[in-house]
Amino acid sequence: MSTNEPVVRTVAGAVRGRTEGALTVFRGIPFAAPPVGPDRFAAPRPARAWDGIREACAFGPPPPQDLGIAGTTGVLDAPEGDDWLTVNVWTPAPDPAARRPVMVWIYGGAYKLGYAGSPGYDARRIAEDGDLVVVSFNYRVGMEGFAHIEGAPANRGLLDQVAALEWVRDNIAAFGGDPDQVTVFGESAGAGSVASLLAMDRAAGLFRRAVAQSVPGTFFSDELARDVGTALAAEAGLRPTVADLSAVAPGELVKVGQSLSAKMLQYVDRWGQAAPTATPYAPVVDGEVLPAAPWQALASGASRDVELLVGHNRDEFRLFIAMAGQLGQITDERAVSALRLFGPGPDGERSYRAAFPEASPGELYERVQTDWLFAMPSLHLAEAHLAGGGRAHAYELTWPAPGNGGALGACHGLDIPLLFGTYHADLGALLFAGAEPSPQALALSSRFRTSWTSFARTGDPGWPAYDTERRLVQVLDAEPVVAPYPEEAVRRMWEGHEFAALPLVGPGV
Repeated sequence: MSTNEPVVRTVAGAVRGRTEGALTVFRGIPFAAPPVGPDRFAAPRPARAWDGIREACAFGPPPPQDLGIAGTTGVLDAPEGDDWLTVNVWTPAPDPAARRPVMVWIYGGAYKLGYAGSPGYDARRIAEDGDLVVVSFNYRVGMEGFAHIEGAPANRGLLDQVAALEWVRDNIAAFGGDPDQVTVFGESAGAGSVASLLAMDRAAGLFRRAVAQSVPGTFFSDELARDVGTALAAEAGLRPTVADLSAVAPGELVKVGQSLSAKMLQYVDRWGQAAPTATPYAPVVDGEVLPAAPWQALASGASRDVELLVGHNRDEFRLFIAMAGQLGQITDERAVSALRLFGPGPDGERSYRAAFPEASPGELYERVQTDWLFAMPSLHLAEAHLAGGGRAHAYELTWPAPGNGGALGACHGLDIPLLFGTYHADLGALLFAGAEPSPQALALSSRFRTSWTSFARTGDPGWPAYDTERRLVQVLDAEPVVAPYPEEAVRRMWEGHEFAALPLVGPGV
């Protein structure tokens, strides 16, 4: 690398980035010490200072994670090492006088996988189109970040996120960013993380705006998390303690999580709605790191001064049905089971059949899980924020993914390649099927970036704020329109439902 490339001094030491077109990009800057050895399962510690100039031209290694679907995340080509906690910065100019708005990306991945260096998260187009600074970072997932372990703080992955935001506060001005104009944005588990940060006292003041794309409703109560943590450790024949689990290599603990995930359906009588998700990790409402579930926290006024942009995709759950090879194969028996487990209230099955009398078993199975897992948690987050005195803008993506003849619809994750413009990377390769994006897709992609970056700059994405009278949302389709929330029948069904931490429904171990 040329020594003429830009150098920026951070609190821990100087870093040299790389000029890439109109941007300067810095990769793999530590924001915390490696959480290994005596720091394993601990809250993140400050990064160790270094002398001289550190080359910041390569992404840091990903945290240990489930590789079952890592082919869609770029993790297989990532470097190895234990310096998991690093940040990356895309900036139009590392000029301290620039004071550009800052967007901080938080990846998803069911709280068990994810990597900021994935090609699908290349933030070049967002930084260029919005003329702002974009930051991404790694945080601990799976056992390392979210399992309940005795003697370790809960929600270590969330604590990593707070540490990354503190790094942004303390360092981003040197990269040309404005620490008083920070927007966090994330999708799926990243959106659940954004919702968590809105509820966390220790994240207060670290960001001004928040974008939550497809917020999952899966938050664990402390009792449920303890029981799941005990079951996870039992897969390795161990107790759920720091002493026992720290003796196991991180990669081996990943296998423990995979083993339990494969048989979580056997735990429906104990774990209820959490069991069929096949994901034994979620933020834990422990009363300390995360004092309350986001919906309750926001309704009580937490983060009322933070502006919120939140929404979901119309056909969220279809992706998971397709990835399981079950499109068109859902029986009425399975639909009934899903309606009874996930539908709102004791009459959930009847309510859905009455609202969608022509729906097939597969459509009902998909609809109720889309609503329970993503759509209604997202809409209710907007409504909770309003109830607490905050301001929210809402959207629904209804444009269908072009891959597979449009069979996947506006499924989960489609917003990522549209927002980042990464149509051939990670999940985009499946959703766009390797084809060049159509003019329609390019226009919608540009619309995403314009709206998101406008929101980061001004708090206005280009459509009216949501309210409980008109219920106006941005419908993102080939011809985007502002309209009353399109899923009115579903909204009414779920109107009285309270999203909260999932309980332990049966006797624990």
